[in-house]
Amino acid sequence: MIKRILLGLLFTCAIGAARAQDWANIGRYQDANSKVPPPVAGENRVVYMGDSITDFWITNDSLFFAGKPYYDRGISGQTTGQMLVRFREDVINLKPRVVVILAGINDIAENNGPSKLEDVFGNIVSMAQLAQANHIKVVLSSVLPALSFPWRPAIQPGAKVKALNQMLKAYSAKNGIVYLDYFSAMADAKGGLPARLSKDGVHPNLQGYKIMEPLAEKAIKAALSKK
Repeated sequence: MIKRILLGLLFTCAIGAARAQDWANIGRYQDANSKVPPPVAGENRVVYMGDSITDFWITNDSLFFAGKPYYDRGISGQTTGQMLVRFREDVINLKPRVVVILAGINDIAENNGPSKLEDVFGNIVSMAQLAQANHIKVVLSSVLPALSFPWRPAIQPGAKVKALNQMLKAYSAKNGIVYLDYFSAMADAKGGLPARLSKDGVHPNLQGYKIMEPLAEKAIKAALSKK
């Protein structure tokens, strides 16, 4: 029994050490990225960068991605700092014409500890600036509505979600970036994600993604039209 416990502790420590060495989980898409060919002439390649909402998108509605030059690079649970660290590997190196950034909700949920909203905003801006420096057009997405977190019940995110969205919208307008407003299309009267669009009030279901998809494609088209 003691031997089993010790082996279990060693295994847990090994997993923890591996995660610490790859805090941003750059290895998640390493193999997939190595198989992405260079874009062909006229290809409007798009990378979707995000957290679980992006990560689960392709599993909830794979048909949206099928036959299109779309690459889902969401990782569940990630904060904006982690996305910023892996932005070169998972976005820039794929040479897309457009990146759709959807980030911030896990920072508000304090997944990696408390953080100032200005720092969260700054991480998203840094991703946008990195993209622009590499001639990638940017779509900045609003954070989806949320009034509570099943995994962080003590946190009430509603006000921070709205505040971060205001910051993103203002930055987008000032800098000629396309702002993708999921929030207005999905929020209920209380500012939350209604049960018809989500099982947990945070992650969209298929019906929720069906609302997001035409909005995303419209925003991508608008970004491509910008000089």
